[in-house]
Amino acid sequence: MVTVTRTPSGLMIIVQPNRSSSWRGNQLALLAVAIPSLGLATGFALLGAWPILPLAGLELTALGSALYYVNWKLQYRHIITLSEDSVSVDKGFHAPVQSWTFPRQGTDLAIVPERHPWEGPELSLQGTGESVSVGEFLNREDSLKLAALLRQEMRVGSHGPRGQRTF
Repeated sequence: MVTVTRTPSGLMIIVQPNRSSSWRGNQLALLAVAIPSLGLATGFALLGAWPILPLAGLELTALGSALYYVNWKLQYRHIITLSEDSVSVDKGFHAPVQSWTFPRQGTDLAIVPERHPWEGPELSLQGTGESVSVGEFLNREDSLKLAALLRQEMRVGSHGPRGQRTF
């Protein structure tokens, strides 16, 4: 998902993975699975098959943990801020874990075309001898949207396969 916000000081692009469900939706799905599962496990436990209760609990714990982990991974985002004199990239979950700042004049956009029609192009910002990949988790449509946004704002320094890049 690509979100754009224009401010008087520049442009802020927030890039994050698509989420099919919110954390609240995942909790409701877990509840929808837990009620029948624990109901059946309790019924079998009352009939004497008590070992099914801990196994049902383990199953629900594993499912809940998996849903939480996937939801946490989908909170990852890239924030690209383009101002008049600088380009900054922040990567992280709720707060930046990694940050890069480049001068606007010396920063180029590198685009590596997709190898397969289902993939999107690989995008990276290059400046001051360093390269930062952006939006590697995006689907094709969002990747093309990000490429178009960055092309409007920056110059394309290289376009082509990795082995044929010229700087």
